[in-house]
Amino acid sequence: MGNYKHGVYISETGTSLIPTVRVESALPFVVGTAPINQIEAGSRKINEPVLINSYAEAVKYFGFEAAQVFNDKGDKKFAHGLCEFLYANFNFYGIVPCIFVNVLDPSKHKTALTENTYTLEDGTVTIKTLGIIAETLAITATVESETRTYVAGTDYETAFDEDGYLVINSLLDGSTYKLPDSITVNGYKIDASLVTKADIIGGIDSTTGKRKGLELMNEVYPKFSLVPTLILAPGFSSDPEVAAIMAAKAVIVNGNFRAMALCDAPANEEIQVYSSVPEWKKNNNLVLTQQVLCWPMVRNTETLYHASVHLAGVIGVTDNAYGGVPYCSPSNKNVSITGLCLEDGSEVVFGNEEANYLNGQGIVTFLNFTKGWTFWGNRTCCYPGNTDPKDAFIPVRRMFQWVGNTIILTIFQKVDEPGNRRLIETIVNSLNVWLNSLVARQQLLGARVLFREEDNPTTELMDGIYHFKVFMTPPSPAEDLEFNLEIDTGYYDTLFG
Repeated sequence: MGNYKHGVYISETGTSLIPTVRVESALPFVVGTAPINQIEAGSRKINEPVLINSYAEAVKYFGFEAAQVFNDKGDKKFAHGLCEFLYANFNFYGIVPCIFVNVLDPSKHKTALTENTYTLEDGTVTIKTLGIIAETLAITATVESETRTYVAGTDYETAFDEDGYLVINSLLDGSTYKLPDSITVNGYKIDASLVTKADIIGGIDSTTGKRKGLELMNEVYPKFSLVPTLILAPGFSSDPEVAAIMAAKAVIVNGNFRAMALCDAPANEEIQVYSSVPEWKKNNNLVLTQQVLCWPMVRNTETLYHASVHLAGVIGVTDNAYGGVPYCSPSNKNVSITGLCLEDGSEVVFGNEEANYLNGQGIVTFLNFTKGWTFWGNRTCCYPGNTDPKDAFIPVRRMFQWVGNTIILTIFQKVDEPGNRRLIETIVNSLNVWLNSLVARQQLLGARVLFREEDNPTTELMDGIYHFKVFMTPPSPAEDLEFNLEIDTGYYDTLFG
């Protein structure tokens, strides 16, 4: 009875072309420390990836501590890597979104405050010590020869000012302040110097299964449906072990995707001149395709930054200027710095020859030439040992990864569909249409997808394994433009009219 039809009916067939899924080309995944003491104890984000889309959002989750003067020249440096990235990104580049991971835990990374006595004015006092953990405060005072202890929420309240200093406000008992004019303060403050490379590297807790540090990259896509493509650990990536783990994580993200690890070579007593960087790179085996190595540190006026932080900004701005497709090199693009320096603030000065020497060893840097300060260099860490353009050129490497990530997210919806001719044609035609659009915009010189018999033995087809061949050629950066000048003696004839 159900088969009898009388009237007009419709049915639908799936579209033979699949729209591609958009993949962020320059999504930073930044692991470091933050002044998490400024956040209420129950709301602190510790070893948890957080999606950041604005400056205010970052401060809301992690607090903020400005760079502090650290030498007699008035130079400033950030105590926390997340604050450094936050300030540089949102003030100079404005790339969103970002993923932040704070590994500083106030329950572990803390030191005792020096006991001190403070005088309140109108029931208020600001303690000029950064990093105070409010819940650890012990406030006492001697009143009428008796030592009294005061309780937060009952006798006083605390807050942090815009500079990160703790403000103690006495509550009132009628018209009288509950705190006396002079109080003694004890407690603890966070100490970023106690955070080690092991905290940055992280891992998986064998008891709880909870991820920590760099291992949290694998939680980004499941939580936010975003693929992290730039990995940073400001202040820690100059450690060879951290750099190696960053590169290892970049090779396979979530078992499928690929990213780039932006690392810094030391700019301290270990490496004080440019010519020492290649030896350090070689000795510490920074030779991987997914690594980019920067040297030295940089400054914007009196504030010092790790070079990788500004490189991430330049990459993001460049990708955005070229339609979100990472085919253009960040090299020779302007960067918001005013000079090069070592970790102690000492000036570093070199020109084209020195910068090109570093580039030739697979190290990127910065150059002040005809365009002002620019990022300078096209090579990943695998160069010069590996000269394959898909591995050695930063934009070509990133294009291969971006195309690969896009294919994964686009075609994943077809996994487990019947392996018939319609499926094969849908995949091939969909990807070819998309690749042809990249070619038309000259983001690729040429590209095509094929399903070839020689790539697909019957035994594998029977086992549900289908191989597609993608040919693609991103444009290599024109890093060497040569002109030959010669006198044409025929032009002397112009002297005789």
